Amino acid sequence: MASTTPAVYPKLMLWRDLTPLPTPLNKPTETSPHILVVGGGVIGLTTTWSLLDQGYKVTVLSKEWATFGKEQRIASQIAGALWEYPPAVCGQHTDKISLQHSKKWCMVAYHVWHAIAADPNYKSAGVRMMPSNFYFPNPIDGDDFQTEKMNEIAASGVLGFQRGAHLIKNYSVDPENGGVDAYGIMAPVIDTDAGMKWLMELVQAKGATLVTEAIHGDLLTQEHALRTRFGVEAIINCTGIASAETAGDDSCYPIRGGLIRLVNDGVKMPKVEAALTISADVGRQNEIVFIVPRNDNTLLLGGFTEPNEWSLDLNLESPVIKRMKERCEAFLPSLKTAQIDPDYPVAQGLRPFRQRNIRVERELRSLGDTPSRIVHSYGHGGAGWSLSFGCAGDVLGLVKDALQDLPAVSRTNQAPVDLPYSGPAVHATVA
Repeated sequence: MASTTPAVYPKLMLWRDLTPLPTPLNKPTETSPHILVVGGGVIGLTTTWSLLDQGYKVTVLSKEWATFGKEQRIASQIAGALWEYPPAVCGQHTDKISLQHSKKWCMVAYHVWHAIAADPNYKSAGVRMMPSNFYFPNPIDGDDFQTEKMNEIAASGVLGFQRGAHLIKNYSVDPENGGVDAYGIMAPVIDTDAGMKWLMELVQAKGATLVTEAIHGDLLTQEHALRTRFGVEAIINCTGIASAETAGDDSCYPIRGGLIRLVNDGVKMPKVEAALTISADVGRQNEIVFIVPRNDNTLLLGGFTEPNEWSLDLNLESPVIKRMKERCEAFLPSLKTAQIDPDYPVAQGLRPFRQRNIRVERELRSLGDTPSRIVHSYGHGGAGWSLSFGCAGDVLGLVKDALQDLPAVSRTNQAPVDLPYSGPAVHATVA
């Protein structure tokens, strides 16, 4: 009989469980298991990084990788990549257990990204800790949900929590257009182009093999063939929207989004040096205010959600893009004089959502008596960067279970449990 006892997986910590050094924390041996990761986005690469530092051999298979020209970029590059607690993707959760998992995952990622941002040796990762303010059109105290969320954030371990009207005045927000109440934290903001380049180079330096190839069809039906062909003991599915096919999951669907890119060099407008948002859970479900400095010279304006819209044909004249620009300019009037990035004015992409919550789980189906050794990590919506290392830590535990051919158990009703770390001690000096 399959066990129903929830497995417990330690939270990943930088310098203890993984390092940004180009050599693996635990070097593989001749007998180390070889893992195939399918998917080359942020979820696939952070999972690969975590596996490599635990001594696994890893091959990453992806139909496409990050690109840096004017052509369409992959979804992980299009993401706003402002860390949130809990991420906006959690609005899709249908139960409290799933939401608990996401709260744990995003806090794990918070501390890893913060540690990377704090180390001057890793500026090329594109991660910065930045003031991140959340604004509300009505007093927070009148909304029980928002009050509870604010209190959770204040107690979560994030840095720099503050609340007050000074966040409206000091950042020149128009109180007539959303700035009545606010709180702020210090949050990781990732330049996703720089971040994806850094992750790709890091995993390759640590020993990963990157293979460019599209996988079609259900992974389960070709598991044996893939494991034989690549000489691997387990497979991790990080294919996002494509999991409708690779996991046989018809609950996967896209939510189209887009961002306007402005020049943020302080010439045409005062330089914006904080992330300013009205989140999706304060009554503006489909069209929100999202203003985030991407790097020293680029400012992103968002955002909106368009479920089940597959086309990527938006431009500056698209009605939803024009409304987005007007909404952000009303909220922060100084944007009205901004210069739009002439080379890359609109970034657009498809967020990989799933109706039945984010899936970080063993494959529950089997083609024989032996449990499948496929592990899934997909359905992260627009929050892949916010959830990345938290999900990767759980995947590590699921891979260990799979390699022992333990029965696969649904995690839908399993609350996350924290236990002291019992792995090998690691001593490192952080510059």
